[in-house]
Amino acid sequence: MLVAAALVPDTALLVPGVSGRHDALPGLRDAALAAVAHAVAGAASVVVVAPARQAAEPTGTLRGSLTAVGVPDALLGWPVPEVVVGDAGPAVVPAVASAVALHLLARAGWDGPVRVVEVERDPAAAGSAAALAARGAALVAGAGGPLALVVVGSGSGRHGPDAPLADDERALALDASLTADLARADRAARERIASLDAGLASALAVSGWASWQVLLGAVGTQHVGATLLAEDVSLGAHHVAALWRVTDTPSGAAPTGVPTAVSAAGADSTGAAGVADPSTGTAP
Repeated sequence: MLVAAALVPDTALLVPGVSGRHDALPGLRDAALAAVAHAVAGAASVVVVAPARQAAEPTGTLRGSLTAVGVPDALLGWPVPEVVVGDAGPAVVPAVASAVALHLLARAGWDGPVRVVEVERDPAAAGSAAALAARGAALVAGAGGPLALVVVGSGSGRHGPDAPLADDERALALDASLTADLARADRAARERIASLDAGLASALAVSGWASWQVLLGAVGTQHVGATLLAEDVSLGAHHVAALWRVTDTPSGAAPTGVPTAVSAAGADSTGAAGVADPSTGTAP
């Protein structure tokens, strides 16, 4: 039974120390941590769904090292988490996005069972939306108890001159539509996410496309209460942090005790939206 999903950005900058002395995305980090903490609160197990160069399901002793992005473990502001997935064995370093999720889970205090599912980062190579959705449904069916997902992925990396990749004028409209749908999460919104063209998502470097298809399959036809906690495009890539909770109320209604959505209109001069306080539903 799926109880909740934390939607967190695909960036190592969430982990302190990755950007050096300058803390690049503190507000986005706080929002991602809030999403993860709320998602796992009622869960018996967690599945991380994250983009990687190749699809995989790493097992063994997973180390949340970020040396793949050039940051030695000693320079990170958080201890490097080690999580046993399946049978304990030699240390394995998963994809960067998976490692970031392991950091967030550790900081949120999660010490229960974890499974890591890595999907192809490039939407054009990730397989069909239907196949990915079927994977999500299978994850829930095999959980055997209340399950939370930590779903890693971001929108386009082609926003303006500071973007990781060349600017593309199509990115603005696509990410505006995606953000609105991720914040609403009713059945119509989920159908639009499911129908997002993989070719366009690939051209615009949308790393969350495959992860979100898995999420849609895990949710199925259930009602979802969605909360957008933060949105950021300050470094040229579009990131959101959000919380989806399965609920008995009609789709689009936020569950009791969860803050209302934070819109892009609340963004400050850095482009980061204010982070709502999960306990009060207010933004600072």
